[in-house]
Amino acid sequence: MGARVTDFGSADAKARFSELLARVEAGETITIRKHGRPVAKLVPAQPKYTAEERRAAIERFFAWQRSDGPRLQPGDNIKEWINEGRP
Repeated sequence: MGARVTDFGSADAKARFSELLARVEAGETITIRKHGRPVAKLVPAQPKYTAEERRAAIERFFAWQRSDGPRLQPGDNIKEWINEGRP
């Protein structure tokens, strides 16, 4: 999911803030510079994945679980597994 990264000076970013928010909402990352050095980034709050990307991730998970992953059973608590150091 190759997000585009764009740089803006702070004054330009201030003047175009609404436009930059729309671009970030569409998946772009905006770097804001002050006197030529990066000082902030505007990034999407949550990545947007296509239905195909979600299906592929789910299939990778199930393939991993079928091969060598732990066998999750009803009632298993993943947080407890992590605290115990289990994979």
